[in-house]
Amino acid sequence: MLSGSIFRKLCAIAIPICLSSILQQLFNASDTAVVGNFSSSQAMAAVGTNAPVINVVVTFFSGLSIGSNVMLSSFIGSGNRDKVNEALHTSFMVALISGLLMLVLGQVIAQPVLTLLGTPEDVMGMAVTYLRIYFLGMPFLMIYDFGSSILRAIGDTRRPLLYLTCSGILNVFLNLFFVIVLHRNADGVAIATTISNAVSAFLILRALIREKGMLHLELRHLQLKTPYLKKILWIGGPAGLQGMIFSVSNVVIQSAINHFGSACIAGNSAALNFEYISYFVVNGFAQAVMTFISQNYAAGNYVLCRKTTRTAMICSVGFCAMVSVSFFLLKAPLLHLFSQQPDVLRYAYVRMTFITLLEPMTASYEITGASLRGIGHSMAPALITLFGCCGLRVAFIGAMLQRFTSFYQVVLIYPVTWIVTGSAIIVMYFIFTRKEYRKPETLTVQI
Repeated sequence: MLSGSIFRKLCAIAIPICLSSILQQLFNASDTAVVGNFSSSQAMAAVGTNAPVINVVVTFFSGLSIGSNVMLSSFIGSGNRDKVNEALHTSFMVALISGLLMLVLGQVIAQPVLTLLGTPEDVMGMAVTYLRIYFLGMPFLMIYDFGSSILRAIGDTRRPLLYLTCSGILNVFLNLFFVIVLHRNADGVAIATTISNAVSAFLILRALIREKGMLHLELRHLQLKTPYLKKILWIGGPAGLQGMIFSVSNVVIQSAINHFGSACIAGNSAALNFEYISYFVVNGFAQAVMTFISQNYAAGNYVLCRKTTRTAMICSVGFCAMVSVSFFLLKAPLLHLFSQQPDVLRYAYVRMTFITLLEPMTASYEITGASLRGIGHSMAPALITLFGCCGLRVAFIGAMLQRFTSFYQVVLIYPVTWIVTGSAIIVMYFIFTRKEYRKPETLTVQI
C-alpha cells in the first residue's frame, strides 16, 4: 500500500469490501423477501422494523473493529511488526466480550424498545421473537467483523468475502427451509441468520488460527493489554459512537414510519435493501482509504495520503451513482421480488426516489471522515455526524411527528442532512490535513 497505482490497489481492497457488505445485505434481504412472499406482510414488517434497532447496537461494537484495523495498519506501515500479534490478540478479546454483551442486551431490550417505537400490535409478537433470536448470534457476528478487519490490515479482503459467500448461500437455503418447509415466519429467518453467522465466524477463526507469522491467532494467548485496548477505543470508540448515534436517529425515524402502518413499514424495509447496497459501495472505499492512509501516514507518505483521498472520493461517487441509478430504473421488477401488494410498493417507490437515488451524496462525509480516522482524528467526524445527520433528524422528527401527513415529509430529511454533514466534514478535513501533512517527520503509533 506504500507505492504503486493508487486506483488499482484501492479498488483491489475496496471492491471485495463492497461485495462482502453487498452480499451480506442480499442475504439479509432474503429474510425479508422469503417472509414477504411465503409468509405475510406482517412477518415482513416484523423483520423490517428490527433493522434500525439491530444497527444501533451492532454499529457501535463494529466501529471498534475500525480501531483495530487502523492500529494494526499503523504498526505495519511504520515497521512495528513485532507488536502486530499482541495487538491482534487484544482485538480478538474485544470481539468476544462485545459479542457476549450484545447477546445479553438483546434479550433485555427487545420488548421495551419495540414498544417504544410504536410497533403495530399485529407485528409486535413476531418482531420481539426475531430480535431476541438474532441477538443470540451476536458473538459470531463480532468474531467475523473483527477477523475481517484484521485481515484487511494486510490488504486481504478476498478470504472474508469467500467466507461470507459460503455462509450467505447457506442462509438463503435455510430461510427457504424454515419458512416454506417448516412453515415458520420471522423466527425461522432469524434462526437461519444465526446459523449462517456461526459458519462465517468459524471460517474466519480457523483462518487466523492457521495463519503463519504476525497474524497467527492462539486462543490461549487472548488477553486485554491496556495500551492496545486504549488505542482501539481511541480510534474505534468515536467511529462506533458515530455509527450508533446514526442508527439511533434511524430508530427515531422508524417511529415516524411506523406511524403510517404495516404497509409503510414493509415497503420501507424493501427499499432499504437497495439503499444499503448503494451505500456499501461508498463505505467499501471509505474502509479501504482508511487502511491506505493509516499505513502511508505512519510511513510519512503525505502526498500519497492526499491522492488516495481524492481518488477514493471520485471512485465512490462514480460507482455508487451507477449502482443507485440502476436500482432506480429497475425499481418496479426489483421491488416485486419482495411484495406484490400495491400499498407496500407505493411506499417503497417513494424511498427509492428520494434516498436511494441520492445515495452518492454520502461520500462527501464518509470518505473525508475515513481519511481523518486514518491519521488518528476519529472524534471530529463523529461529532459532526452527531450534529448533522443525527441531531437534525431527531429534532425534525420530534417537532413534526404529530404533524406528518405524508411519507414524503419523512424521507426528505435524509438528503438535507447529507448536505449539511458533508459540507462540515469536508471543511474539517482541510483544516486538519493542512497541519498533519506538513509535519517534518513520520509519526508512528506510540504504544
